This record gives sequence, C-alpha cells and structure tokens, in this order.
Amino acid sequence: MAAKRALHFVFKVGDRVQTTQFYREVLGMKVLRHEEFEEGCKAACNGPFDGQWSKTMVGYGAEDDHFVVELTYNYGIGSYKLGNDFGGLYIKSQEAIENAKRLGWPISKEGAYHVLEAPGGYKFYLMNEPQPTESDPVQQVALTISNLDRSLSE
Repeated sequence: MAAKRALHFVFKVGDRVQTTQFYREVLGMKVLRHEEFEEGCKAACNGPFDGQWSKTMVGYGAEDDHFVVELTYNYGIGSYKLGNDFGGLYIKSQEAIENAKRLGWPISKEGAYHVLEAPGGYKFYLMNEPQPTESDPVQQVALTISNLDRSLSE
C-alpha cells in the first residue's frame, strides 16, 4: 500500500500578483496551472463568495507526486483574516533562503529554521540545505487541529 501524503492546501489570497511572485521568485516554485471562474463554486471551493474567482496551483513539481499550494483569489476581496488552522510549510531549500536575501524579503530565525512570511501571512520554515531535485522539497505540512480523532474519522 502506498504511503499517504498531503496533496495540496488552499490559501485565500488578497493580492494575486504579489503572492504569485513570492512563490515563484522567493520560494522558487512553478505555476502549474491557472483557472478562472465566472461565479462562485457550489462546493464552496472559494469560500462564501458568489462572484468571479480564480485558482492558481503552484509547486516544485507535478501534482501527482509533489505537494502543491492552491492560491484562491476572489475578485474584489483585498485581504482575509488569517485563521489558526495552518501552522506552516517546512521546505528544504537553501536556494529559497538565498532568493529571499537577494530580493530583500524579511527573514526571521526560529531554531534551525529560516522563517518567511508570504503576502497574507502564511509561514514557511526553510531548512538551509540544498533543494532536492529528485524528490519534493516540501518536507512537512503543519496543521493545527483541536480533535485529532474526529479529524481523522470524518
């Protein structure tokens, strides 16, 4: 049986251009695909919004074998209140640290990790090691939940 893995996480973003630049230029991810929608998603994919929206999938490789991020942008919504469910992405990428320094992106330190904050406030914990080319640089997805048993059973 194949190991289970996280497939993707959805971030609602208020500034699609600046956010996409951060993922591409600082973290070194690629835009995998972009889709535009004229009306809200019936499954609430874009949250409680009825208007035009888009999603941009970004990552270090194909969705089949890499963790990816879905950047959801609702036209006319400039910012969101950051929730408490996402703890951060842990990424092995010396290159992203170098990119952040070169571009003047703020970096803080927490133990052995270099911490970057994306536009909108989502955190990325970078390990100062060469970015793997044969495997996914995303090493861990940290989520905060209040009831583990219930989360796993539903």
